[in-house]
Amino acid sequence: MVVNLTVENWSDGNGKHTASQQVFVLDSSFSMLPNFNRTRRIWIYLPLDYYKMSKNYPVIYAHDGQNLFDQVYSYSGEWGIDETLDQLFNRTSSSIGNGVIVVGIDNGGSERLNELTPFPSSTRGGGHADKYLKFIVHHLKPYIDMRFRTKPERQNTAILGSSLGGLVSFYAAARYPHIFGRVGVFSPSFSFSDEIYTYAEKMFNLFDINPKLYFVCGAKESMTMIPDMQRMVRLLVDTKQYTNKEVKSIDKDDGEHSEWFWRREFVDAVKWLFDD
Repeated sequence: MVVNLTVENWSDGNGKHTASQQVFVLDSSFSMLPNFNRTRRIWIYLPLDYYKMSKNYPVIYAHDGQNLFDQVYSYSGEWGIDETLDQLFNRTSSSIGNGVIVVGIDNGGSERLNELTPFPSSTRGGGHADKYLKFIVHHLKPYIDMRFRTKPERQNTAILGSSLGGLVSFYAAARYPHIFGRVGVFSPSFSFSDEIYTYAEKMFNLFDINPKLYFVCGAKESMTMIPDMQRMVRLLVDTKQYTNKEVKSIDKDDGEHSEWFWRREFVDAVKWLFDD
C-alpha cells in the first residue's frame, strides 16, 4: 500500500526547518476522542527505503513530538531522531539498521503533565495517563497499522520518551506489555508519585511477558533521579526475574535533563532495544 503524505501546518514556527525528507506531519489535528475532547499533531518518520521496498517495519511511538525531528517546533532543542536513524540505516548489526517507522505524538502543552502522569500528585495534580495510553493503543496504533506497512506485533512495537515521557513509557510497559515489547525510559520522573513502584510490583509478570527496558539518566539531573531509577531497576531484577538481556540501566556523569543528552543517548538505546 502506498500512502501519499504532505507536510501540514509547518508555517507556525520560526527559523530554519531541520527535519529530514523522511519526516512528515501525518495530521496536524488528529482527534483524541473518545478519550479526550482535543486534537494532536502526529509526526511520521519513514525509513530511507520505505518507498523502494515492499517490506514491513517495526514502529516506535515517541512522546513530545515537537522535540523529536524539527528545531523550529522544539522549545529546548530536538532529538534529531530522523538524522540518527538515517545514519544507522544498513550500518549497524542491530535490527534497527533495517529500518523503523517512528510515530511522534505532540505533547498537549498545558495538558502535558495531566496526560503523561499515571497517578496524581498531591501538589501538582495529573493522573490521566490511562486515557492517553488508551488513545495510543486503541486509536492511534490501529490507524498507523492500517495505513502503513508495519509489523504490529509486540516484539516490533516500541514506546519511548523522556522525563514525564519516560514515566508514561514505563507505565505503558507495565500496563500494556502485550502491546509494547520494547521500551525506552529516559530520565523518568518517578519522583512524581511513589505509586509507580507499587504499580510495577503489582503488574510486572502478571501477563508472564517482560517488555525489554532501557533506562538512562544523568548525574547532573535532580538529586533523586539516579536513586529513583536504580530503585525501579532493582525492583525488576530482584522481584520480577528481569535478566540483563531484558533490562539495561545507564547513568552518565555528564547527563543533564535536556534534549541534547537524550539525543545523544537515543542511539545506544535503540540499538540495544532492537538487538536480538
